[in-house]
Amino acid sequence: MTRKRRRLIALSLGLLALGAATALVLFAFNDNLVFFYSPSDLAAKAVTPERRIRIGGLVVEHSLVKEAGGRSVVFQVTDGRADLRVVYDGMLPDLFREGQGVVAEGKMGRDGVFVAFNVLAKNDEKYMPPEVAEALKKSGRWQEGSTAAGKPVPVPARAP
Repeated sequence: MTRKRRRLIALSLGLLALGAATALVLFAFNDNLVFFYSPSDLAAKAVTPERRIRIGGLVVEHSLVKEAGGRSVVFQVTDGRADLRVVYDGMLPDLFREGQGVVAEGKMGRDGVFVAFNVLAKNDEKYMPPEVAEALKKSGRWQEGSTAAGKPVPVPARAP
C-alpha cells in the first residue's frame, strides 16, 4: 500500500468518526430539547403526542377544577386567540392563580388535552415568564406597564 493511500484511508476513518460523534451529540440534544408553544401555536401545528413540550399563557378565570382526592386539577390556558385544556396531577405552586401567567411542561394527549408533568407560576405581580410575555405580545393582549391580570403597575419614570 502506498503512502498516499494510507493517508487517504486515515483521513476517511477520521471523517467517519467525526460524523458519528456529531450524529450522537445531535441525537442526545434532540432527546433533551423542549419546545415552547402558546395555545394558538398548538392549534396551528401538529405536535406528536410523545413529544415533551412547554405551553404558556394565562390561566382562564373560573376554569380551575379540582378533581376528587385533591391532587388532580384541570384548568384552561389561553393566549387570547385559543384555549387549551390542561390536566395536572400534583401540588400546584403557591403562586398559581386564575388570570395569572403560567408555564406547564408535559405532553399533548391524543384527545387534545395537555397532560402536564410540571407547572410553573410567576414569581410576583410584575414578573411574567419571557415566553408567555412574547406569546401575549403576539396575540395583542399584552400591554406594556401592566400585569397579566390587567391590574395597572406603576411604570417608573426614566431619568433624562
